[in-house]
Parts: sequence; C-alpha cells; structure tokens
Amino acid sequence: MNSDSLPADLKYRNITISGFPGCGSTTLLNLLREKLKFAGWKGFSGGEFMRAYALEKGLFQKKGDLHHDASHYEDDFDRQVDMGMRDKLTSENNWIIESWLSGFLGQQVPGVLKILMMCSDEAVRIDRIVNRDGVTAEDAKNNMHARYQNNFTKWKRMYASEWKDWVVEPGTVSGDQPIDFWRPDLYDLIIDTYGTNQQQALELVLEKLQK
Repeated sequence: MNSDSLPADLKYRNITISGFPGCGSTTLLNLLREKLKFAGWKGFSGGEFMRAYALEKGLFQKKGDLHHDASHYEDDFDRQVDMGMRDKLTSENNWIIESWLSGFLGQQVPGVLKILMMCSDEAVRIDRIVNRDGVTAEDAKNNMHARYQNNFTKWKRMYASEWKDWVVEPGTVSGDQPIDFWRPDLYDLIIDTYGTNQQQALELVLEKLQK
C-alpha cells in the first residue's frame, strides 16, 4: 500500500507517535512524513525541536552527548511547546507529531490516531541507542533510565490537572489508577518494534488510517 492508494477521506486527520528511546518513534515519523508528503501531511518531532533549542542555548554540547531530559527546561517553556502540539492537533489537519507526550496531548481530541511505539526487549533498545549515539551500552542504559525517571517525575507534577481532565473525567482511566502517560489503553495502535520491522510498522499505520 502507498500514499497514492489512500482515499482522500481518511478515518483520522492527525497522527501522534509516542515511545521511549530506542523504540523507533522517530524512524516511523520519518517514514510517514516521506510517504504522505504528497498528500499534504507534515511532520514535527518534539525531541528534535527541544534538542535544537538546547544546542542553540548552550545547554549541552553536541559532541559525544546523549539526548538530555526535560529537566533542562523551565516548566513554562516545556508547557508552551506541549500545548503548541495540542493546538495543532485540535485546530489543524494532516500533522504527524512525535514526542514522548504526544499521545497524551491528543487525548479527547477528535480525529487523532494515537500510536504507541514499544520494544519488548530492552537489550534491543539499548543497542539501537548505542548505534545511534556512538556511546557504550552502559552509558546508553543509564541515560535511558535516567531520562525516563526525570521526565516522568516532572510531567506527572506538571500535568496532574490535565490527566484528570483528559483521562479520568471522560472515564478512560479510573481516578484510583496512577498517572501513566504510556498506558496502552490511551492509544489506538500499539507497535512492538522487537517483532515488527520498519516497513511493517509503516503498513500498519497506513491501514489504520483508512476507514
């Protein structure tokens, strides 16, 4: 299947891609961006945007550096970027938005296909980060876990109110459940890239887009 064979009237008008480092979310974004560009779709990576901002502001050095966590930014700036993504999902069409929180930001927004990328083998995730960033496996593993913990701690504090408004109040998750932005039941499509290659993942999304 290709973008030329997709009908003009699709089931979804925007796409979000969420996933932890090494799960293939950026790869899927790039594949979809290329595949759907002639149909007017655009791509945005929250991680790429924040990394470019951090480099511009001198928050870390690019050479030999792993990706950094959200604690490098003030809450107001982080929220501004996140709410900007939600605004795109709410008021615009044909966006493919990739970030850790994009699926959460798309909660209760009509017409958003929310994709969760995962990899059920942590060793494979670590190996992908090693190959991407040119670091040791130990450094990749430590960075991966530290980023998750730091990001989750910050976002749980920042978005407790939105979790209640977007997830608990509509009845998606009961109020006695802990905040978890990557719960499978918040997503429309879950792709495990341990057993699904890049082309297969792309085909799953293209099929899901159709009515």
